Amino acid sequence: MNKNIFIVTLFVVMLFSVSSVNAATTRIKDIVDFEGVRDNMLVGYGLVVGLNRTGDTLRNSPFTEQSLIGMLERLGVNVRNSNLRTKNIAAVMVTATLPPFANQGSRIDVSISAMGDAKSLQGGTLLVTPLLGADGQVYAVAQGSVAVSGFTASGDSGSVTQNTPTSGRIAAGAIVERETDFQMANMNSIRMALRNPDFTTARRIAAKINQFLRFPAAIVENPSSIKLNLPPQYKAGIVNLITDIEQLTIVPDQLARVVIDESSGIIVIGKDVRISTVAIAQGNLTIRITETPQVSQPSILSNTGTTAVIPKTDIDVDMDENKKLAVLPAGVTLQELVTGLNELGIGPRDIIPILHSIKAAGALQAEIEVM
Repeated sequence: MNKNIFIVTLFVVMLFSVSSVNAATTRIKDIVDFEGVRDNMLVGYGLVVGLNRTGDTLRNSPFTEQSLIGMLERLGVNVRNSNLRTKNIAAVMVTATLPPFANQGSRIDVSISAMGDAKSLQGGTLLVTPLLGADGQVYAVAQGSVAVSGFTASGDSGSVTQNTPTSGRIAAGAIVERETDFQMANMNSIRMALRNPDFTTARRIAAKINQFLRFPAAIVENPSSIKLNLPPQYKAGIVNLITDIEQLTIVPDQLARVVIDESSGIIVIGKDVRISTVAIAQGNLTIRITETPQVSQPSILSNTGTTAVIPKTDIDVDMDENKKLAVLPAGVTLQELVTGLNELGIGPRDIIPILHSIKAAGALQAEIEVM
C-alpha cells in the first residue's frame, strides 16, 4: 500500500514538473514576424444611404453634399442648382486590413465610421468605395449593408443611446482587386523580427534553428533581427523551411519590468523583478469632521424661553499609528514583494508611489514603464 502511494506521488510530481517546463517554452512562430508576412492598412471615403432620417445634415456637412452631387452626376443626374434637404445619407470613412498574400477576388471585412453629424447608421447601405493603400493604389472595393450593434432612441424630454450607433461593420464586405507584390518561393534568405527585442532570446532562437538544421543558417544581426539563410542541402525551399522551424520551442527571456497604468491603477510586475535591501513605511493622516447639531427647547411651562440650535462638532484624527516600518531584504522576489506590501495593508493605488520611491532610491532592479 505504501509502495503504491509512493508511486502515485512520484507520478504526480513528474507530471507537474513536465507541465511547468512545457508552460515555460514558446513556439518560435509566436514570438517572431517573418519578413514580408505582414498586414497592410487600407482606407477609403464613401457614402452610406438608406438611413431613416438619421444621416448628415447637409448644411452642417458640406463634404456630404458635394459627395452626393458628384455621385449623382456620375450616374447622369444633374442636381447642381437644386436645394438638397435629404437626411438619409451619411459620409463615412471605411477602413480595412489586407492580410498577407491575399489573392485577387478574396473577401475581407471592413469597418464603417461616420464623419459628419449623423445620429445612426442603422439600416444603411455602403455604396461602392475604393480602398487605398499607403502607396495610393486601390487594393480593394467595399460595398454592402452596414451592421450596427448600437442604437439610439429619443423623445421630447430624453434620449437613450447604447454602444456606438455611428459605427458599424460589413463582414466580407470588400473584394480584393490587387495583390501585394512579394514572392517568397525563390528567396534564399529571410529575416525574422522579434516582437519583443532581446539579445538572449535572439541567440536562443538562432541556436535552436542551427541545432535543428545542423548547419549555421541563422545569424543574429541585432536584438530584434535574425537572418535565416537557406542551407545548401535543404531542397524544399524557404517556405517549407519556415514551416519546419516555426514549430521549434524555446524559453524566451524578458527584461525585469514593472508596467503601471496610473489611470486605472493596474500594476503588472515581471517575474525577474528584484529589490535590494530597503525599508518601507506607508501611512496617511486622515481627519474626519462630523457636524451633529442638537436642538434645545424650553420647558413646557416656560414663557420666556426660546428654541435654539446648539452646534456640536466631532473631530476624529487617524494618524495610522498601527502602521509599521517593514524591511525587505536583498533579492526579494515578486511574490515576497507582493506579500510584504499586502501585510502592510497597502492597496494598488498606494503601491504605485511606493514603487516609484523604491526606484528613486536605487533599490529596484527593474524598468518602470508608465502607460
